[in-house]
Amino acid sequence: MKQIYLDYAATTPIDETVAQKMQQYLTLDGMFGNPASNTHTYGWQAQEAVDQARLQVATIINSDPREIIFTSGATESDNLAIKGVAYAYAQKGKHIITSSIEHKAVIDTCGFLETQGFEVTYLKPDHLGQISVDQVKSALRDDTVLISIMAVNNELGTCYPLTEIGKIAKAHKILFHVDAAQGVGKIDIDVKAMGIDLLSISGHKIYGPKGVGALYVRRKPKVRLVPLIHGGGHEHGFRSGTLPTHQIVGLGQACEMMQQNQIKFLAKMKSLREQFLAVVQQLDAIIINTPLDNCYPGIINITFEGVDGEALVAFLHDMAISMGSACNSASVEPSFVLANIGLNRSQAHASLRFSFGQYTTQENVQHAAQKIVESVSKLRALSPQWGV
Repeated sequence: MKQIYLDYAATTPIDETVAQKMQQYLTLDGMFGNPASNTHTYGWQAQEAVDQARLQVATIINSDPREIIFTSGATESDNLAIKGVAYAYAQKGKHIITSSIEHKAVIDTCGFLETQGFEVTYLKPDHLGQISVDQVKSALRDDTVLISIMAVNNELGTCYPLTEIGKIAKAHKILFHVDAAQGVGKIDIDVKAMGIDLLSISGHKIYGPKGVGALYVRRKPKVRLVPLIHGGGHEHGFRSGTLPTHQIVGLGQACEMMQQNQIKFLAKMKSLREQFLAVVQQLDAIIINTPLDNCYPGIINITFEGVDGEALVAFLHDMAISMGSACNSASVEPSFVLANIGLNRSQAHASLRFSFGQYTTQENVQHAAQKIVESVSKLRALSPQWGV
């Protein structure tokens, strides 16, 4: 029996239309050329495809196509944005503001910069993972050069006040970076309206291919970056390396698809979450760690008190779910995100993340929710604390 997939926050399957588009740029009878080859048709066709994808990516965030830099994914985009700004503006200041529950691609990058003489303020969230505008204001210093706050938290689904933070950054002439790997195509993101200077995008979170992403870098006023990868001067000199045309085409197609379907998609996520919670909330002693009125509804994080998360996952063997971020799945330590919102060790170990997506059905969530209620009840019955 095939598992019910409820781990869309970890990765998504490539949409069939995206896969079909990508296949046109792989083989001899297709458009397989190098976009940098400007002396023949193969190269021209590839360059045209890249230009079209750049426009598709730019459109979904309301930017200029010239502001889109293709990368290997959001992790590289985060590294390029944060390190690139830090090194380029080091003479102005060496202070960075972020939150303590960002994706590891941001947390670890900031940690590395601390070893290089930079200072980082990690804002602590409330019990629902929320960061306030006042917290950002209070952390500002004369030497602050960058604020980096994500669009949607990958473990909780929490959304952040990007527009308000963008205004603060602009007023103080500080650059504002957003890790939008979980946000693009799912919530409204407008880099101009929100005052965002740099924004990271991931292909495989929006039904595109793995191994490709993008970084939006504002042109006016120009944002300076020190590149991480040197070579042939590709991507305006920000990111050298032969462009993977088929992956870039897939990213562009995925962005266009998500933009066209966003309203319908978001409505579906809300409906699925309501149906899921209507059943799961029959259980006593559960903590919903996601702020239901300030979040992306496709992610829901729940603590089932008195239950070991690994044991619960074993009971739920017919569904694919997560105990936290996919980047931390090899760790036996509880999620640092859940620890930072105040859960103790046993509560963190009793928490699961459920994430819905394009192919999730009502039957999927109803079956999953009922199975969760049954499994939690059985495990609690076996526990000395909960058993009768």
